[in-house]
Order: sequence, then C-alpha cells, then structure tokens
Amino acid sequence: MMILAFPDYLSQAQRLAVRLDVPLIEAAVHHFPDGESLVRLPTLLPEHLIICRSLNQPNDKLIELMLCATTARELGAKRLTLVAPYLSYMRQDIANRPGEAVSQRIIGRLLADLFDDVLTVDPHLHRISSLTQAIPIKNAISLTAADEMGAFLKQQFKHAILLGPDSESKQWVGAIAGKIGFDYAIATKNRLGDRQVEMALPNKDYRNNPVVIVDDMASTGRTLAKAAGLLQAAGSRDIYAIVTHALFCGDAYIHILNAGVKTVWSTDSIDHPSSCIQLDALLADAIKAL
Repeated sequence: MMILAFPDYLSQAQRLAVRLDVPLIEAAVHHFPDGESLVRLPTLLPEHLIICRSLNQPNDKLIELMLCATTARELGAKRLTLVAPYLSYMRQDIANRPGEAVSQRIIGRLLADLFDDVLTVDPHLHRISSLTQAIPIKNAISLTAADEMGAFLKQQFKHAILLGPDSESKQWVGAIAGKIGFDYAIATKNRLGDRQVEMALPNKDYRNNPVVIVDDMASTGRTLAKAAGLLQAAGSRDIYAIVTHALFCGDAYIHILNAGVKTVWSTDSIDHPSSCIQLDALLADAIKAL
C-alpha cells in the first residue's frame, strides 16, 4: 500500500501516511498556458494505491484525477482508493428544470469507473440516504467529522448552544450536542439564490451562553452571516461558527466575520486559515477497515 498525494493536499496526506505507516509519493502536475494539465506519476507503483485529494475547485481536479487513475492502472496498480474529504458535485441530485444535468449521478458514475473505493467526509447529500446511491460501488464510504468537531468544541467551551442553520442539519447537530452535553437549536431556512437566504430562529434565550453555528460547508458564507445577524438581534454577543468544509468563495470569510462571528473553525478537508481540526485519524481508521 502507498499514498499518492497531490501538492494541494500534501500536508494532510503526509499526516495520513504517518498514521498508516505507509510510504508517500507525490504526483507532479504541470499546467500549460491554455489550461491543460500534465500529470506525471512515479513508474513503480504498488498493487494498492491510495490517492488523496479534496475536490474543492473541482473542474481541473476531476480531469487530473481521471488522468492519474488511468495512468496508475497502466503502471500496474490493481486497487485504487480515492480519499477525497471534500467531495464535489453532490448537491445536484435531480433536474430542477428540463435539460439540467444531474451532476451527482454523472460524477458519481465517473468516480465509480475510476476507483475501487471512495472515502469522503460529510458529503452534501439531500434526497439520498447512502453514498452508494451516488457512487455505485460497494465501498463508497461516507464518514462524519461529528466526533472530531464535538471534541474540539468541548475543549473550547464548558457549555454552549449549537445552532443548525436548517432542518437538514438537525440530526447531525443534535448528535454532536448529545455527545458533549450541549443544548442545540435548529433554524428554518429558505434559499432564494446563490447569495440570498431567508432564515428564522426558534424561540430560545440566546443571551447567556456562547452560540456556535454548525454547518457541513460554507461556500458564500451568507447562511452563516444571516444566522449571526439574527442571533445578534436576539441578544447574543458571543457567536462562533464551525464547519466541516471551508470552501469560502470570494469574500465569504470576511463577510462572516463582519457579520459578527468572532471565530470560525473548520476541519482540514480544505486548506484555509480556519482549518484546525485534523481528520487523519478518522480517515486512517476507515482505510484500515476496508
């Protein structure tokens, strides 16, 4: 077994390699002036190759994964395991309008054709209950960072209120709160567009405890900012946020902080200044269980 890392996920892959006590090699990637990618792998590969790369900013990365996986097979790899802590193209699971591509199904099929195993963390799934419905292979494994995030929050606070931004977060936020003994509340949300959301908080006293907004991902930051504004209006002055995947597109991070969030914490599924919760132990245990 060996880990193949890409430069944009190298430090996380190195920690995973140490956990598994396996060697690590790095893929070389060159971008031509016209945007095409050149991927070069070491010529001596083991039968089982673990390819590590989170799929934020996915379009170039998916092409490079396809080049990598195909070349690895040609070089003798028999089993390919993809470790992609952030998995892109999972939100579009139906055609909302005639003619729309159902990207979850298409990208899922692509990954199933390339890899024997796919491991990810807290994928953004809506209307399906299992990752194997999106990626039709036996070992399409969805992990959760709930324990890691809960343990981190327990180190920061003696007690806090956890706020989930929408009904989809209830089961996840409730599980974190239950494990560490914190209260929680779930807001109602209606998304009007990529950068517009409506939200309402449940009736609760938010004035006497820190409030931590908990979400699986932050892209534009508008959901977290909206929640922070409502919490301030409800009397809260001690507001934080914790997310699994710190996408933070454009001005998202600054927008969240300007909205009144004191600190944002995230896992290291994506490199970002807020990334402080490491996932290598979670990922290593899952790989050992394969």
